[in-house]
Amino acid sequence: MTLLLVSHRACLGHSNGPDHPECPDRLRAVLTALEAEEFSHLLREEAPRASLEQLCRVHPEAYVRGILDIRPAEGEWVSLDGDTGMSAGSAEAALRAAGAGVVAVDAVCRGEVRRAFCAVRPPGHHAEPRRPMGFCLFANAAVAARHAQAAHGLERVAILDFDVHHGNGTQAVVERDPSILFASTHQSPCYPGTGEEGERGVGNVFNAPLPPGATGEAFRAAWAERLLPAVEAFAPGLIVISAGFDAHARDPLAQLRLRESDFEWITAEICRLAERACGGRVVSTLEGGYDLDALATSAASHVRALMHA
Repeated sequence: MTLLLVSHRACLGHSNGPDHPECPDRLRAVLTALEAEEFSHLLREEAPRASLEQLCRVHPEAYVRGILDIRPAEGEWVSLDGDTGMSAGSAEAALRAAGAGVVAVDAVCRGEVRRAFCAVRPPGHHAEPRRPMGFCLFANAAVAARHAQAAHGLERVAILDFDVHHGNGTQAVVERDPSILFASTHQSPCYPGTGEEGERGVGNVFNAPLPPGATGEAFRAAWAERLLPAVEAFAPGLIVISAGFDAHARDPLAQLRLRESDFEWITAEICRLAERACGGRVVSTLEGGYDLDALATSAASHVRALMHA
């Protein structure tokens, strides 16, 4: 199956500051892995800038303009919180990271491809409507979902998140919106301290927290027994994946014990569900992953499953 890969070199120009785990080498590692021969048939497209209108479906205009107005001089950084910073290239990178999901949704919803992967940074699932946090500036997955509804008339969209950290930003965006389902596995206790099972939104939020040390067995059971059935019952017209790979056993920022095969498994299961529910339409966007080797091999496994499942 032809898969669309969306990225942009501007995403390498964002920096949170020196020695920060969310660094340009993360994206370089993913893109290098996807240069292998087995990925030579990927369609490749540069991410456009997300428009103000597209971003304001998720964030208030004052917030969007405030982020875009932060333009430090070359070689300098501005700290937004204890984890999140911006450099001279950050605003452009954030526009391209959100825009990648938009163009991927367009391609999938128009039937040009059935699946797409956005290799971008900064990540997005911690960005709340009015607050950047957790390395994130704009809520990329939520922007993609709202664009699918506004531009393509989809009634229901599901956002599925397997990053090791709970996507508090995505949940904050959609928890009062019954037209978007949010399902997540994540480590708990862990940053950002949200994502308990009792957080249900308006019946559209499904959290399955996993304890530190949990392996692929627990991860697969959570998806197979609880989350994927909820997604299938929701009958989405599109599935958006927040694809974080920091649940890998080698990742330094958390303590889940997943392997590449687990990411390949969940991706294949999501794609099979999408075939039944929504004509195979899947858009995936990169979130976390901070061991460069584990990130590269896990992302390759994810893309492989998007191509062949």
